[in-house]
Amino acid sequence: MRRMQTFIRLYDTQPVVLAHLLCALGALLLGIWMLNGRKGSTLHRWLGWLWVSLMAGATVTSVFILDRGMLNLGGYTPIHLLTVITAVGLFGGIRAIRRGEVKAHSKTMRSLFWGACVVAGAFTLLPNRFLGHWLWHDVLGWAAA
Repeated sequence: MRRMQTFIRLYDTQPVVLAHLLCALGALLLGIWMLNGRKGSTLHRWLGWLWVSLMAGATVTSVFILDRGMLNLGGYTPIHLLTVITAVGLFGGIRAIRRGEVKAHSKTMRSLFWGACVVAGAFTLLPNRFLGHWLWHDVLGWAAA
């Protein structure tokens, strides 16, 4: 019950953060399946568009998540550079596959998954970051370091 209350509180206080979290988590989970699934099938193409949509959702919402607690310029921190890189990467990955450049598409999408989902996700889960504190302290009930 406490975990559900935490989600409700996050929805009430930070709806953009919750939307970002859900898009990013969805992209992470779907990305794992996509990397290990059969490539080129109709299912792969449909789920690929879903993955791109989730990544685009995470990218757009990140523009509205500002952090004044660390080095920033108007609330935008160095991690916001990933917003631009991800947007450009998504466009490039789609353009590559539309041109029939399968290897370039694969490399771009894999790079986006590892960089934007895995690495960036790991940084957001540090205990001193908003989502990290929320997960480790509020959701799991572990004492903050």
